[in-house]
Amino acid sequence: MRRLSWIDSGNRPRRARRLGLGIVLGVVALGALLPNAVAGAQARAARGDAKAGIAVIQVDGLIDPPNAALIRDSIRDANRNPTSLLVIKVASGGAVDVDPAPLLRAIRGSRVPIAVWVGPSGGKAKGIAALLASAAPVTAVSNGSSIGPADPLRLDEPDSRRADSSLHDMGAINHSNGRSAAGGRAMARRSLSSSEAVRIGATNRVCPDVPGCPTLGDFIVNLDGKTVQTAAGPVKLSTAKVIGKGTDRRRQPNQQIRFRKLDLPGQAVHTLTSPSIAYLLLVVGLALIVFEFFTISVGLAGGAGAIGLIGAFVGFSHLPVTWWALGLILFAMIGYAIDVQAGRPLAWTAIATVLLIVGSLFLYGGSSRLDVHWWVLVLMIVSTVAFMVGAMPVAVRSRFSTPTIGREGLVGELGTAAVDVAPDGVVLIRDARWRARTNRATPIKAGDQIRVIEVDGLVLEVEPESGGARDYRDRSPKKTTTDPDRGDAAS
Repeated sequence: MRRLSWIDSGNRPRRARRLGLGIVLGVVALGALLPNAVAGAQARAARGDAKAGIAVIQVDGLIDPPNAALIRDSIRDANRNPTSLLVIKVASGGAVDVDPAPLLRAIRGSRVPIAVWVGPSGGKAKGIAALLASAAPVTAVSNGSSIGPADPLRLDEPDSRRADSSLHDMGAINHSNGRSAAGGRAMARRSLSSSEAVRIGATNRVCPDVPGCPTLGDFIVNLDGKTVQTAAGPVKLSTAKVIGKGTDRRRQPNQQIRFRKLDLPGQAVHTLTSPSIAYLLLVVGLALIVFEFFTISVGLAGGAGAIGLIGAFVGFSHLPVTWWALGLILFAMIGYAIDVQAGRPLAWTAIATVLLIVGSLFLYGGSSRLDVHWWVLVLMIVSTVAFMVGAMPVAVRSRFSTPTIGREGLVGELGTAAVDVAPDGVVLIRDARWRARTNRATPIKAGDQIRVIEVDGLVLEVEPESGGARDYRDRSPKKTTTDPDRGDAAS
């Protein structure tokens, strides 16, 4: 037993040396094989391996923070996962609240080839969208679409000095991707059709017969065999295969195409960033809150109005809002509320309408392209005036009255105070609720009997059933009589 123990103890250093040598050899082998594995993966992606796939980003509308995040995240994921080509399908009229520098770095630093296609027909690529198109290795514009101008890069900051330097570099950026520097400078300052953009070298000629490539599928298929520059070096694209025989021969994508667009929260924020949508939610939300205040309903209108205001201010967080114009719209709603309280449109309705028009016209700063569409302005202003002048009095009347009782016929009616009337409150006349007020000298407690003595708009002048205050204008000597109609003593 002692000898075996001695043998084991003697072999321990030898075993340790063997283990250490095995670890060293394993690390060396891994270091030798890893670059080959990476190179093989890149080679498979460059050959357009069917397993790699083609990713397509759909960028529509303003390039705002949600769309900018979509572009950055898609480029990052394409470089992390097997992807042979990333296509940015864009139709954008400008950008707000977005710094173009990170997007440019993401495109120029991508090891995966990136191509930009402006479409479908009727699409535009303005502002930052045109700048990103110039930075992409391959760019094409569909028939009926246009690209440029890139100026202003951001609609919320049209006079930014940082934008001037980026616009000045567009010629050099375009030239670095094998296109014309003059075409890049032209794209920075004016709008170019698909044919003109190809003719002056602002974009690539991808489709041989139709310069603009009418569909996204045509664009992808015609990229087959083209060599493009990436951050990892030149890559030859393989995007098409031939199927069919004879006259039925045609080309189609040789890989799976994966589409990616904004998720539900991103799409919601993107929709709210639309200037017209944010304005509409603002006006509708304020009108519903005024409605809730006067009708004292179960809260549905007020809740909907609050949600509308939250949505409007989410959009305003990315838009160049003129705060004094926003204040005018808020004061306009207060003005309408004053006349709703009075029961009929008076001077405040006219003042509120003027404030609403001025506030709506000057709500947004920045580029004029952010102005609310004229038809949305007309629709919302006319609808708001009609709602406050026509619908609100009817809604208040239906809440505090009943259609079987004419207002003038209420004089002399008896009822009950629903709450304390001191001097303002609410009374019940034939089970209908009315806003009421009384003389300060004769406050009425909840549950006491009241009598209507006058109707002022939608407000009833009331007094206690007995013991009402004497009108100061009554100068006749006091005398006590019995009123057969009222059934009490009057002086």
